[in-house]
Amino acid sequence: MIRFVLRFVGLLLLALAFIFVVYDGMKSIADRDVYLTRIGQFWIDIHGASAKAFEDAIGSMLGSGVWQVAIQPVLDQPASAFFAVLAVVLILLGRKKRPLIGYARD
Repeated sequence: MIRFVLRFVGLLLLALAFIFVVYDGMKSIADRDVYLTRIGQFWIDIHGASAKAFEDAIGSMLGSGVWQVAIQPVLDQPASAFFAVLAVVLILLGRKKRPLIGYARD
């Protein structure tokens, strides 16, 4: 059951990555410039208060250096690439086991 959920969420994230590719592509064609939606900007556009609260929480618990070194580089990545990589990881984690060939192993 958990493998099904991992594959399903992975496929949803893959579809989301494709949506970002189409969105960025259309925006790039319209303006004749290359645009890539960053994860951080997408998060701020969706719900800016939670992004600021998360930054404050990480800053208070772990220090502001952790935010600059670990979290900020991830939030600066293109959303389509991030969601595609996360989707591939989830799909690989949820793949079915290969059938055994030859003698059954117990």
